[in-house]
Amino acid sequence: MADFYDEIFTSADTLKYFVKGEWKVSKSGKTVSNWNPSTDELAYKVQACTTSEVDEAFESAKAAQRSWARLPLWKRAEYLHKVDGLMKVNAQPMADCLVKEVAKGAKDSVTEVIRSGDLAAYTAEEGIRWLGEGKLLLSDSFPGQERSKLCLAQKVPLGVVLAIPPFNYPVNLAISKVAPALMAGNTVVLKPPTQGAAAAAHMVQCFAKAGLPSGVVSYVTGKGSEIGDYLTTHPLVNCVSFTGGDTGIAICRKSGMVPVQMELGGKDACIVCEDADLDLAAANIIKGGYSYSGQRCTAVKLVLVMESVADELVAKVKAGVDKLSVGRPEDNATITPVISKSSADFIEGLVKNAEDKGAKLLQAYKRKGNLIWPLLIDNVTRDMRLAWEEPFGPVIPVVRVKTIEEAVDHCNANNLALQGCVFTRNVDAAIAISDAMETGTVQVNSAPARGPDHFPFQGFRDSGMGSQGIKNSLVMMTKDKSTVINLAKPSYTMG
Repeated sequence: MADFYDEIFTSADTLKYFVKGEWKVSKSGKTVSNWNPSTDELAYKVQACTTSEVDEAFESAKAAQRSWARLPLWKRAEYLHKVDGLMKVNAQPMADCLVKEVAKGAKDSVTEVIRSGDLAAYTAEEGIRWLGEGKLLLSDSFPGQERSKLCLAQKVPLGVVLAIPPFNYPVNLAISKVAPALMAGNTVVLKPPTQGAAAAAHMVQCFAKAGLPSGVVSYVTGKGSEIGDYLTTHPLVNCVSFTGGDTGIAICRKSGMVPVQMELGGKDACIVCEDADLDLAAANIIKGGYSYSGQRCTAVKLVLVMESVADELVAKVKAGVDKLSVGRPEDNATITPVISKSSADFIEGLVKNAEDKGAKLLQAYKRKGNLIWPLLIDNVTRDMRLAWEEPFGPVIPVVRVKTIEEAVDHCNANNLALQGCVFTRNVDAAIAISDAMETGTVQVNSAPARGPDHFPFQGFRDSGMGSQGIKNSLVMMTKDKSTVINLAKPSYTMG
């Protein structure tokens, strides 16, 4: 397996970038460091691509796109199936990168790679089904018209898609953008996060080894502060698919006429009703809030619980939190170091603000470097930052409410509205609460989650724009084209 990936490296810790079907070293002579969150030691170095190298990536993508779009659907699907197979056969080195550069647990890292291969394969099949369908419109279906025109409507690609995934799922959220883009006939320029760039490079090598034509997939790296705006405002970009934080809002404002697909984080609220199965709710809060140290856009980030059951629920959650394993990702600990010192400092600031204003920490606050021990914080009130801001760490605030209306109002007052969940045994209440929650997805009796990957996935307000999920991404990365056939009036009449 090592030989499969050898050509993506210049040395044991330095990666190349990929353009025109070749792995290259930047003419800048510079690299950007990628640090191991667990040890604070250098994990990898990636190329600091120049703007001219970014130009080369887009120009090669543009040049390759027309011929790629003319490939039969079955052939594009065949490539994606090859990628699926290569990712699964060569999964372990890719998963090892995730452990090393984003501190993801070893088992979860392998799962991310396998899931991403499955996503590529499903996209191939869904693409054949959906893109293979056309539509015929007859002119005489409109008042006053004769049957003199036939309109043939079809889906065609947008062109060149810029894909920017986040650090926490640098393989899965890259594939969720790249696979639909390619199946729809687009070409792709991928800009990975620096933390996660090594795993993304391994993934791109699977596309390269699958035999995709030169220019169909490119991979460029560098500091977002240096090439970010240049990438997102490049004149050859026809679509931007971005997952991340506030940067996405700035991209939207600068994108002009370019379609955008944005997922920008969330403050996922969990509403626990009086009649809820509290054991079920507690188990989902623990799993949903603390897996991968809470560094998931769909993590439970706020519990809104009815006062009458709050003591019992909090006791159950605390008991589970106290049993969570804390340590190294190599050992599959549930709580591993967060991605960076700045992230850990931000989380600590939220905790301190809540504690200073009277919230009750149910575990002693403990931090070692980027490793923060899991915290359940009770009696959080609306004047605390934790009631509104996304910690992206192993911290869950609990707000006690008197009514369900109060809980829903709190959820709807937040500018972040990606997902939420409600726990109740009453299906009528579940539907009513879901209808009232102004958030992209509401889970009933389960923690928020992105998958399965073919489900629609979207955020409201500052949590995003457009909808994801395999089918929705195919829709978003295509446009309608009509061919109208004007029929000559027949010289004979049908008797």
